[in-house]
Amino acid sequence: MKTLTENINNQEIRQIAEKVITGTRISQGEGLLLYNQADLSVLGLLAGIVRRRKNNGFAYYIRNFHIEPTNKCVYNCRFCSYRKAASDPESWEYSHEQMLEIVKGFDGSDVREVHIVGGVHPSYDLDYYGSLIQKIKKHRPALHIKAFSAPELEFMIKKSGMTIEEGLLRLREYGLDSIPGGGAEIFDEKLRAEICNEKTSSEMWLQIHETAHREGIPSNATMLYGHLENYSHRIDHMERLRKLQDRTGGFNAFIPLKFKKENNSMSGLGEVSITEDLRNYAVARIYLDNIPHIKAYWPMTGKQAAQLSLSFGADDLDGTIDDTTRIYSMAGAEEQNPSMTKEEICKLIIEAGFEPVERDSLYNRI
Repeated sequence: MKTLTENINNQEIRQIAEKVITGTRISQGEGLLLYNQADLSVLGLLAGIVRRRKNNGFAYYIRNFHIEPTNKCVYNCRFCSYRKAASDPESWEYSHEQMLEIVKGFDGSDVREVHIVGGVHPSYDLDYYGSLIQKIKKHRPALHIKAFSAPELEFMIKKSGMTIEEGLLRLREYGLDSIPGGGAEIFDEKLRAEICNEKTSSEMWLQIHETAHREGIPSNATMLYGHLENYSHRIDHMERLRKLQDRTGGFNAFIPLKFKKENNSMSGLGEVSITEDLRNYAVARIYLDNIPHIKAYWPMTGKQAAQLSLSFGADDLDGTIDDTTRIYSMAGAEEQNPSMTKEEICKLIIEAGFEPVERDSLYNRI
């Protein structure tokens, strides 16, 4: 232990490092100290220790694609570049038949997961989306369906007159396999009121995911960073996730999502640097000691930044995607037509010094 920490001059950071190396949980205050005072190199070292403890030298990916049913939305979040008014020529809403054609476009390929997320459409209820899931499962039974963020779920379930538990059970009967982590944004209630005051509350987001976990539906978790929040807000956000994970163990992965500035009402804020991205990945990996995977969502960060993140705690690069998502490209992300082959993903991982592992949606190795 001494050889790893003796060159850390800051005594408080050295003590935290010793806890991380021995697998001892750090506190909120210690997480904040890491954000504020730890050198990036120290964070990379500590996050790498946790990463290898949990996932050896593996870096995961999946063959997947997205369906985005609509970008019409009842909410108007300040950071969102995706949402369009119904009258906007750039708005869309796909029919069941159109979405099923997207699925059929992958017939003959070995994709394993479809990710279905879009705007919160004012007219669509649970049975509308449930019947879509049913049609997809009928066409391709083995395809894992990861669908609907917490704001979508809250709206469709309430519109259908059900409790959260009843709605999730009904969707599971239709064929829902897991849910993504979107809509978490930042949990601090005052800050949330500034950036997405109409949206699902922090309490409701956590309730939806806890209920899903208790009903055997796993999920992911996200955090939107790089806007009006500070480090205390980030640690508070991760602490709420860590407590929920202690109770249920239902989160597969945590995905930091970077605020992108194009085409939204918060554009004047600009964007944080890649060094801040790496700092955030590292602290997340260290702090979220009970969530098995940290995902670097490369359509958001760009391929090279995602590759770098593997050395700062991330162990998953998401998937092939095949140019089927527009959420981040509409916000000015580097990857305007996000698509990677299996070979390209593996090359990125190997060049970063890790071993590529193809996975399914639950992180079983293929």
